[in-house]
Amino acid sequence: MRIGFEAKRVFHNNTGLGNYGRDVVRILKGYTTINTFVLYNTKPSSKKRIAPSKRIEIKYPETSFWKKFSSIWRLGPVTHQIKKDNIDLYHGLSGEIPAGLKKNKIPTVVTIHDLIFLSHPQYYSFFDRVIHKKKFSHAAKNADKVIAISEQTKRDIIKYLNISGDKIEVIYQGCNDAFKQTYSDLEKNDVTKKYKLKNEFILNVGTIEERKNALTIVKAIKGTNYNLILVGGEKEYAKKIHSYIKENNLQSQVSFLKNVSTKELAIIYQLATVFCYPSLCEGFGIPIIEALFSKTPVITSKGNCFPEAAGPNSIFIDAKDSNSLKVELEKLFSDAKLRANICEKGFIHAQKFSDENVAKNLYNVYKSLAQ
Repeated sequence: MRIGFEAKRVFHNNTGLGNYGRDVVRILKGYTTINTFVLYNTKPSSKKRIAPSKRIEIKYPETSFWKKFSSIWRLGPVTHQIKKDNIDLYHGLSGEIPAGLKKNKIPTVVTIHDLIFLSHPQYYSFFDRVIHKKKFSHAAKNADKVIAISEQTKRDIIKYLNISGDKIEVIYQGCNDAFKQTYSDLEKNDVTKKYKLKNEFILNVGTIEERKNALTIVKAIKGTNYNLILVGGEKEYAKKIHSYIKENNLQSQVSFLKNVSTKELAIIYQLATVFCYPSLCEGFGIPIIEALFSKTPVITSKGNCFPEAAGPNSIFIDAKDSNSLKVELEKLFSDAKLRANICEKGFIHAQKFSDENVAKNLYNVYKSLAQ
């Protein structure tokens, strides 16, 4: 079986969608008998994203014209190459598929991660909403099967894109293998020294933007001696957090980390006392899964997709309620047995998102369409 993948973000995106694409290829290569993975990339990457393999082919625009206009190539003209490459099935990994696949009778799957631009339009510009809606609607209507990464996303696809639930398969994501490894005391000490980590701290991971709502955590630690580590790039919203920290003299309690390697991040998760993720909306919330595999207790938001990701034994709060968050933090910091119990049950829940389950569910979809 030869599977083609839309791979621009696999090679050029450091976070969410890029991580998803890289994990899909890694997991399927490790747990299925797929012969060839054909990755359609717009241009060579400056970083090594995919381990070399005889089973992986990387394809670029074939002509100088389409190399120059690769952003247009990936929307339609790439279909000519896909057909020529004798692909058995094409998978759009990030909510998009090129035009012409159905006409050329190429079975197609598309993964839709979220429709936040429709459910929470205030976080997106008008232009972005229009472009995203057009791309996602085309993909959902023309693909043979739509993969939603959560039941919440499935509900949104039915509601906003008017797609039948019968066409949608919920297949949860996994996370990088690094978060499932055990690290030595020496490795942990090295990371602790490098990033000047305290003995106990709260961890939050993700882009520091409005919908991630990290300011609520900062407000919750006001008047306490808790330390907070925020890992992620900063958007305009981060200025509010820096201002609040300065106004309330919290500089010694809050640290901002960027450009942390995956291995270092996995170790930081394992060193954290609590992982806190009071996001307002997500497609799924991969950092929650990373924390569960790291055996770190999770506090996250009520509703949306968060109960699916965090499981029944994590702690849930109203996302904007910093007082409620402070109460839950006090419980966890003061009770090691409670933390251990939550960690144990959370780790059991995380097995739903194992590589084996992700591979099996994706491969079953591929086989049903390719046959």
